[in-house]
Amino acid sequence: MDGGIGSAETGPRMLHRAQRRPQFFYTTAPLPCPYLAGRTERKVVTELSGPEGEALHDRLSRAGFRRSHNIAYAPVCPGCQSCIPIRIVVDDFKPSRTHRRVLRGNAEVVAQEVPARATAEQFALFQRYQRARHRDGDMAAMGFYDYRAMVEDTPITTMLIEFREAPDRLIGACLTDWLKDGLSAVYSYFEPDHAGRSLGTLAILHLVERARALGLPYVYLGYWVPQSAKMAYKAGFRPSEILTQGAWHPLRDGVPPTAALVPESVG
Repeated sequence: MDGGIGSAETGPRMLHRAQRRPQFFYTTAPLPCPYLAGRTERKVVTELSGPEGEALHDRLSRAGFRRSHNIAYAPVCPGCQSCIPIRIVVDDFKPSRTHRRVLRGNAEVVAQEVPARATAEQFALFQRYQRARHRDGDMAAMGFYDYRAMVEDTPITTMLIEFREAPDRLIGACLTDWLKDGLSAVYSYFEPDHAGRSLGTLAILHLVERARALGLPYVYLGYWVPQSAKMAYKAGFRPSEILTQGAWHPLRDGVPPTAALVPESVG
């Protein structure tokens, strides 16, 4: 008679570990640089998709990448390191005299967060902005469905911030990604007839205050290009940090150090 009923392993215990899907990165063909005349640009790109898409986007943003649709990209231009990732340090930020003047001049403007859904009203403003400010750029030829794809084709948490003045007129908008450590200004546009009101600056100031309210430490502004007049304004938001040699450092006055913009690992 058996002394009892039990169970026995018939072989070694098998341990199964989920395999992480490999992430592939690709380099684009050379194209004319949109910031510096006479230069070409190349980008390294990767797809953001699946359940890991949002976490990957967070890691890549900290490594200097930007998002467009479901693609993350960073410049890898041979012989050029002019595009410098920059982010505002929210807790330490204090508006300058110029910033305070912008806030006073737009005191009646109301900012409203809305889902990342394209509307005809937004697109009409987007078209006016492109035709006035970037007539020769690729985005000036975008139709409504292209605009809708820019706004809605996102695998991560994204919102639009609309800026309105009385009675209910849309005068600006900022497509914004919500990161684990901050807000990222993807693309902003505004009423070109109101250029003197600095609505682009107003959008950034709003993002800083919104990030502060959410307890997020940074606002990511994309690439600072000191040699480009239309991109140099980003250095006016202090204190801020720039990504150089694979790490974030405080932006000091003077020439930024030579930087390798894409570190070997973003994991």
